[in-house]
Amino acid sequence: MFTKQIDINCDVGEGLNNERYLIPYLDSCNIACAAHAGSKEVIEEVIDLAKEYKVKIGAHPSFPDRENFGRKVMDIPIADLKLSIRNQIDLVKTITEKNNLKLHHVKPHGALYNIAAKEKSYAEIIVDELMRLEYAVYLYAPYNSVIASLAKEKGVQVKLEAFIDRNYNDDLSLVSRTLSNAIITEKESAWKQLKGMLENEELISIQGNLVHIKADTFCVHGDHENAVELLQFIRKQLPKYD
Repeated sequence: MFTKQIDINCDVGEGLNNERYLIPYLDSCNIACAAHAGSKEVIEEVIDLAKEYKVKIGAHPSFPDRENFGRKVMDIPIADLKLSIRNQIDLVKTITEKNNLKLHHVKPHGALYNIAAKEKSYAEIIVDELMRLEYAVYLYAPYNSVIASLAKEKGVQVKLEAFIDRNYNDDLSLVSRTLSNAIITEKESAWKQLKGMLENEELISIQGNLVHIKADTFCVHGDHENAVELLQFIRKQLPKYD
């Protein structure tokens, strides 16, 4: 049994135009910053929806790589990447503030998320950009990751994140999207994974082992083929465990 408040987040603004169906079921959202997907106009539309449903707003910066949807590590100078991430965060932050709201969090996307979880040089870029902001903004980052540890060391607030609809390896890395079992497509299986994380702080890895994990926020991907159905199902199950 668990009693803590559940925060469910979702990656949005990525060109699927399904936000009006997703956002009513979310607590927080991560908006693409026009680098791997999206545009200023899309960001504005999503923020309007988030404001209507009182959903916390986050920036979802990535490698500036629309061709690969930000899912491949780019060979790009660190200075260029830093400037790109700064501009991406500022774009979402500025539009958020025009709506008399504050940016709540930053969550890296795709390959940037994965490499910053392991490599300090990439983690530093993101953490440094959070530190320069004039008010505190959370970092959404994976449990036991380099970026989460670095952020905490530097005084950046962290919300640990886990995925409802992705399979994990024993080391808590995500199963590669190049593999057929990367995504959890069945809503019952996704709920089982969430329930295990909430009740026991554990999940079953793709290797079949129980692995310890902690999280404050739980993600469903907006490009998941059954995202809306999955969110509806989870919201129906959660009151039974409040």
